[in-house]
Amino acid sequence: MSYSLQLYTLRDAIGEDLPGTIKRVAEIGFTQVEPYNFVATASELGRALKENGLTAPSGHAPLLSQDQDQIFAAAKELGITTVIDPFLPAEHWQSAEDIQATAAKLNAAAKKGAEYGIRVGYHNHAWELESIIEGKTALEYLEGLLDPELVLEVDTYWVAVGGQDPVELLARLGDRVKLIHIKDGPATTDTKAQQPAGQGTVPVLDVIAAAKSLEVGVVEFDDYSGDIFEGITESLAYLTAAASADAAGNQTAEGVQA
Repeated sequence: MSYSLQLYTLRDAIGEDLPGTIKRVAEIGFTQVEPYNFVATASELGRALKENGLTAPSGHAPLLSQDQDQIFAAAKELGITTVIDPFLPAEHWQSAEDIQATAAKLNAAAKKGAEYGIRVGYHNHAWELESIIEGKTALEYLEGLLDPELVLEVDTYWVAVGGQDPVELLARLGDRVKLIHIKDGPATTDTKAQQPAGQGTVPVLDVIAAAKSLEVGVVEFDDYSGDIFEGITESLAYLTAAASADAAGNQTAEGVQA
């Protein structure tokens, strides 16, 4: 499992200076990023990533409302191998029929993505967890309708905001979850109250451990009241230190067993 940064976190800085922002992300220590709405910026972003030795294994794009061929072509140009639809508003999650329609559209998008060698996924907010359909959260109801090749990127913070335990949800969703969004804070809708990983109420390390098939953990802030570059630096430092401590503990355990 590796760490990435959702570039939406730095949308203001990117709007002012895309190359400079990407350079700073690399200097902080990130080796991977997750672009958003990348069709319009593919050429400039691609140059910046290459110049700074960054890769983009995943990216967000509105697959269900914009030209999929354009999205997949831009993703291929950027080396993105998983394209994730990031947002369907709350009204899409209130009935079984609406969720079935969404699943059909995602399944169709996945078939088109496969023609480009690209995997398709979906990313949640709070309402997919607040809505209960046939005894399941709307997100879990959706999961049961998706073709096997589709993946979920679970935003673990919005799961908590939606009233669910992210650790328990990840256990129930199992191997479908290949990516998660890592963020922390008071688990409220006040996005400016979000905090660096390890400083809020979300049990970040337990959440990561619960995602058994996790490929990428994506650091994200929807918003932040402090210096956003300091915020992402603190998040990465916390996650890196925890991973190092875990590795050291495993080595010690192996030595004892030997």
